[in-house]
Amino acid sequence: MFAAWVRQTCLTFPHVTETVQWGDDLVFKVAGKMFAVAVLEPDDHAVSFKCSPEDYAELIERPGVVPAPYLARAHWVALESPGALPKPEMRRLLRKAYDLVVAKLPRKTRETLAASG
Repeated sequence: MFAAWVRQTCLTFPHVTETVQWGDDLVFKVAGKMFAVAVLEPDDHAVSFKCSPEDYAELIERPGVVPAPYLARAHWVALESPGALPKPEMRRLLRKAYDLVVAKLPRKTRETLAASG
């Protein structure tokens, strides 16, 4: 199951938490801020994640990658199927999504996360 792979990947990043929100979406957060969402039940999208404006523009040109519903204005993309991107690239993009969110956290929050390991 693709959601299990996304979960396993995201939980390797420091200080990540997961919650089930909106009924059947597995949401990954760092310091309370979302960086990825995996769908637990069959849906139009397999996973959504934050990306840089440059990656967003490039990714939505690829087959199977679309602007994420409700989150596209914040540069989120969604994969229409698990195979839309190769897993090594997905792993890199999920880490980049995590890093983008961490970089936007308040300085004090980043320092607290760094101090706790």
